Amino acid sequence: MEKIGGRLEGTVALVTGAGGGIGRATALHLAAEGAVVAVNGREPAGKIDEVVDACGGVPAIADVSDPAAVEEMVSAVEQSAGPIGVLVANAAYMSMGPFLEQDPADWWRQIDTNLSGTFYLVRSVLPHMRRLGGGRIVIVSSEWGVSGWPNATAYAASKAGLISLGKTLGRELAPENIITNVVAPGVVDTPQLEQDARDAGVSMGEIKARYASQTPVGRIGSPEEIAATVAFLAAADSAAFVGQVLQPNGGTTRSWA
Repeated sequence: MEKIGGRLEGTVALVTGAGGGIGRATALHLAAEGAVVAVNGREPAGKIDEVVDACGGVPAIADVSDPAAVEEMVSAVEQSAGPIGVLVANAAYMSMGPFLEQDPADWWRQIDTNLSGTFYLVRSVLPHMRRLGGGRIVIVSSEWGVSGWPNATAYAASKAGLISLGKTLGRELAPENIITNVVAPGVVDTPQLEQDARDAGVSMGEIKARYASQTPVGRIGSPEEIAATVAFLAAADSAAFVGQVLQPNGGTTRSWA
């Protein structure tokens, strides 16, 4: 892999939900910055192997909603690569539908994966970061956690919870040089848009065009743009950002909105 810098040289970074989309782009970007990347997926799969090979990293298989599996995964990463200095909590699950048609089991799957899963991850990596004398935690939320979104109640609620979690961890952990921040992307060109298209009853091309027309820059985001934001927050020279919510969204949500 071609190196683009050395800001993360010698750092072990765990990226969850790294089989595609934002997670894959982030794993590749962090590796290009010099990190050894632990590539997480719920289960072994060819797409995980492809990312591991592409970034020269190690596999890290676990369902993040399972606390025991998370503990085992983090321990395995430490044994194979070293203590984790950067956590990118990106794994997510989303479904869409009217609020009163929300299956309670599906509600909890989204909360357990998106919000509780991040809690389990942070709890597991903190001892590693404390031994290192510091670390970086980047939580991937969503614009919908800021603004809400029709037919995405559980997803938006879980992502709003991540924003509060990130702000609070920022305050609590910064004295230990463990810096936490949140990235809340707008609409990004990933396979997750299939949910949006299905909910709207349109094609992928049409849903992308709709979202692009609602964005001041006239297009939706790319996974690589979000990965660059994550990489900035993962680097040591971003330490002035603590408990912040960065919103790479092309202008759809601004600080006063």
